[in-house]
Amino acid sequence: MSKQYESPFSSRYASPEMQELFSADKKFKTWRRLWISLARAEMELGLPITQEQIDELEAHKDDLNLDVAAAREKECRHDVMSHVYAYGVQCPKAKGIIHLGATSCYVGDNTDVIIMKEALQVVRRKLINVIALLADFALRYKDMPALAYTHLQPAQLTTVGKRATLWINELYMDVEEIDHRIASLKLLGSKGTTGTQASFVELFEGDAQKIKALEQKIAEAMGFAECVPVSGQTYSRKMDSFVLNTLSGVAQSASKFSNDLRILQNFKEMEEPFEAHQIGSSAMPYKRNPMRSERITSLARYVMVDSLNPAFTSATQWFERTLDDSANKRIAVAEAFLAVDSILNIMLNVCDGLVVYPKVVEQRVMKELPFMATENIMMSAVKKGGDRQQLHEKLRVHSIAAAKRVKEEGLENDLIDRVCADPDFQMKREEIDAILQPIHFVGRSVEQVEEYIGGIIRPLLDANREILGERAELSV
Repeated sequence: MSKQYESPFSSRYASPEMQELFSADKKFKTWRRLWISLARAEMELGLPITQEQIDELEAHKDDLNLDVAAAREKECRHDVMSHVYAYGVQCPKAKGIIHLGATSCYVGDNTDVIIMKEALQVVRRKLINVIALLADFALRYKDMPALAYTHLQPAQLTTVGKRATLWINELYMDVEEIDHRIASLKLLGSKGTTGTQASFVELFEGDAQKIKALEQKIAEAMGFAECVPVSGQTYSRKMDSFVLNTLSGVAQSASKFSNDLRILQNFKEMEEPFEAHQIGSSAMPYKRNPMRSERITSLARYVMVDSLNPAFTSATQWFERTLDDSANKRIAVAEAFLAVDSILNIMLNVCDGLVVYPKVVEQRVMKELPFMATENIMMSAVKKGGDRQQLHEKLRVHSIAAAKRVKEEGLENDLIDRVCADPDFQMKREEIDAILQPIHFVGRSVEQVEEYIGGIIRPLLDANREILGERAELSV
C-alpha cells in the first residue's frame, strides 16, 4: 500500500493503453522523434548535419536515460534542456545539433498534439465498439413495445430497440465530431520563440522556401498533413478547448445513457449486468444498485466540468504566450482523456450484458395503455353509431375515475371495465382487447430501428470492422 496519493484513473478506472499515452515514457520518446525529424529535415535542406549524426540519434531514440535528465534538471531548472543534455550524453557526435533552431514548445506543443490525436483514435475505437453492442441490442428488441416518456411522465409507446437508437445516435454524433477533430488537428511545427521563425531565417539565410519546407517535412514525418499557418510561441490553446469540448460531448452522451438506464432499473424494466457474487449494498443484501451506470454519470460530470479548464486557459493567453497554461493544461487534458476512456470501458462492459425484463415492460405498458387507447376506442364506438362528443366526455369522466382508483386507492386500472359496462359504447371486452395490442401503438418504431441501423450505423460498422469485437473487464 502506497503512502502517496495515487490517481483513481491509474488504480481503478483508465485502461493501461490510455495511461501509457499520457506517460512520461511516451512524452520523452516523442520528444526524441521530433528532434530526429527536425535534424533530418534540416540535413535534407542543406544544413551541416550528417547522416552519421542522424543514425546516432535514431540508435538512442527509445533508450531513455531519465536519471541523467533528472539530475541535470536539478541544476538548470529546465525540463527540455535537461533532456537535450541527456540525449547528448548518449549521442556525443550529434549533441551539437539536437534542438537546432527550436524552442521548448517545438517538442512540448508538438508532442501534445501528437498524443491528443492518438488518444482521440483510442476514444473513437471504443465509441464504435459501444455503438456496435447497442446496435445489436436495438435490433434484438426493435419490436418490444415499451412506455415512452415526456417530462418523465408516460406519453405514448415506443419500443425498447427504438429507445436504444436514441442512445446510439448521440454516440454517432460524437464519432462524427471526433473524426472532424482528428482531421483538423495540425502540428505547431517549428515556429520559434515568438512564432516568427527568426532562428530559422538565420539558419537558412533568409530562404523562406526552405523554412516552409522544413515544417512540411516535420509534419509528414510525424503523420500530419500540415502545421498551423501562424502562431505565437505555442499553438492556439483553442485547440485544447476544442478537443475537450469533443470529449465533453462523449461524456454528455454517456451520461444520458447511464441516467436512462438507472431510471429503467428503478422501473425494473432493464438493468446493467450484475455478477453472481456482486454486493449491491453493505446494509441491504437484496439490493442491486446500478453501480456501473452511477460511475459513468459521476465520471461524465467530471469531464463536462473539466472542459472549462482549457476554455479559461485559451481566453487568458497573453500575446505570444504565457506559462500559466502549463500546470493546468498537463492535468486537464490528460485527465479528460483518462476519464472518457474510463467511461467507455464501463459502457463496453455494461452494453455487453444489458438485461431486459419483458414481463415487467409489458405489465407497465398494459397499466397505461387503456388511457392511450381511448381515441381508438372512441372511433370504434362512433362507427357503431355513437355520438363522438358524448363519447369523448364519457371517456374523460371514466379516465379520471380510473386514474383516481389507481393513484388514491392503489388499485388496478379499470378503465376498460368501465367502458364495457357503459351501454353507449356498445363494445364487448374482446373488441377492446383487439384494440389493446401494444404493437399497434408504437408508430414506425420498428421501421425506424431497421432504417437507422441499416442505413446509418451498419455502414459505419462495416467501414470499421477491423476494430470491432472489443470488450472490457472492469477492475472494480
